[in-house]
Amino acid sequence: MEARHEPRHAIEIDREILTLFAEEVTRDRAFRLLMKHYQKRLYWHVRKLVIDHDEADDLVQESFIRAWKGLDKFRDESALYTWLYRIATNLSLTHLANKRKRFFLPIHDITPELEAQLKASASAESADKIEYKLQQALVRLPDKQRLVFNLRYYEEMPYEEMSQVLGTSVGALKASYHHAYKKVEDFLKQH
Repeated sequence: MEARHEPRHAIEIDREILTLFAEEVTRDRAFRLLMKHYQKRLYWHVRKLVIDHDEADDLVQESFIRAWKGLDKFRDESALYTWLYRIATNLSLTHLANKRKRFFLPIHDITPELEAQLKASASAESADKIEYKLQQALVRLPDKQRLVFNLRYYEEMPYEEMSQVLGTSVGALKASYHHAYKKVEDFLKQH
């Protein structure tokens, strides 16, 4: 899979957002531009992790609120989307961990609940069979492997950027992706 880099226009939009944010009178415009540019991508990233639409929607809103509150501390060392993905990813993983605690489930036992949400979601959205089977395989993965798989497969995020988002070494990410890919492949062969 070829590594993808942020298009030139995304870098320019990031600069515009940060410039607009620097001035108090244009901060609202900066926030609208931030949401317009990143909301859909962030939603689908979170949705693939938590499965449920309402939970994903809430987590994306919370991600934007946290980003907005911390935008003045943003260091221009990475792209805005990398920073937003890190916020959304951490919120999503925390949400899944809290869900397990709330239902007193061991780390691997949330799978049936995620599968039930996936089935309800697929019925409501008339998802195609291939994508549904892939999602069935993904909900069986540990959270970290599912996250790495989603970022690499769906987002085509380079490992170096993933490393910034997740705070994990490139080697560990490659190993996680390989294990996830193998588990998905095995599931699809069996089903």
